Amino acid sequence: MAITDIKAYAHLTPQDVEDLAAELDAIRTDIEESRGERDARYIRRAIQLQRGLAAFGRLALFASSSRIARMAGITSLASAKIIENMELGHNIIHGQWDWMNDPEVHSTEWEWDTACPSSQWKHSHNFVHHKYTNVVGLDSDVGYGIMRVTRDERWSPWMIGNPVYNLLLGTLFQWGVALHHIESAKIRKKEKTWAEARKDLRIMGKKMGKQAGKDYIVYPALAGSNWKHTLKANAIANLIRNYWAYMVIFCGHFPDGAEKFTRESFEEETRGEWYLRQMLGSANFNAGPIMAFMSGNLCYQIEHHLFPDLPSNRYAEISVRVREVCEKYDLPYTTGPLLRQYWQSFWTILKLAVPDSWLPGTPDDAPETHSEKKFSDTEPHEIQGKRYGLRSALRGRNTAAA
Repeated sequence: MAITDIKAYAHLTPQDVEDLAAELDAIRTDIEESRGERDARYIRRAIQLQRGLAAFGRLALFASSSRIARMAGITSLASAKIIENMELGHNIIHGQWDWMNDPEVHSTEWEWDTACPSSQWKHSHNFVHHKYTNVVGLDSDVGYGIMRVTRDERWSPWMIGNPVYNLLLGTLFQWGVALHHIESAKIRKKEKTWAEARKDLRIMGKKMGKQAGKDYIVYPALAGSNWKHTLKANAIANLIRNYWAYMVIFCGHFPDGAEKFTRESFEEETRGEWYLRQMLGSANFNAGPIMAFMSGNLCYQIEHHLFPDLPSNRYAEISVRVREVCEKYDLPYTTGPLLRQYWQSFWTILKLAVPDSWLPGTPDDAPETHSEKKFSDTEPHEIQGKRYGLRSALRGRNTAAA
């Protein structure tokens, strides 16, 4: 089962968790107090770069039907869409730049270049996902209502299609993100009425219509005789953006080590336990400056879940301090190469398509699922004056198993 007692799972005492919260609060305070012109300049330059790439891509597609021009246009347009969705839209709508009091980059004003209305995204993502991160039954991002990604969800025959649903979601990611707000799992459980869903669909339909009209009617029409090339190029650029956004998101939420939690763990959660849930329920991937920028700095998913409203350009420096906190409290800091993190995510989706009886491991101790019950025979203690936390406990079990 998922984690119910996060302190026991992490091998921390209540005082440890309280001290951990104080250290993370201090990081937040330091970043908030140091925000300034350097950060403002960063986001303004990011906007200029994105708009420049979009303009160049459109002009390249309008001006020529040559293969080189089309490739340049597609590359530039896909890059612009990625930057707009990941580094701009996602982060601006989180309120990371509201402190500037600039209407252009304020969460209440930004409408991003994707099918999901920003108003609905704020609810399904900013509120639901970030409040209930990886709490099974509360966080609808755990499987997006269409996939089984944890053994805490009872297997049903329709889940045999897990790999197919995964492929469709990646291909149609912007549309899947939009439809995610409908909360299909709640409708199936009769926790949400069809009348409520239809209201959401009306709002969503308007945004979807505008998005499809812009990419597949207006811009192709403006291209004149090149309309076919422009239509195809827009579709390819959207597909590239969809797959990249999908990969980044999955690498942050479903690799081994990104834990799941029960409703009981959430009900009386302290601030320190909330911080701990974000740290243990998220995963990073290794990235240099360019890849970090193109991922919206979500290669630092742990830092983003800890501080979703702090400027994304500061996550790299925040990560240094978060690693130090993990080292101090002997906690794992889950990260690795992009392809490895994605493969672990994909393998979880693939194997959970079949019943648990076909799989090795248990609901309390499998690569993709852990709970405090796997440590039922251990207690928090120190070895040679050093804190014995989750990292040492996991290492000890792996050594014993080998």
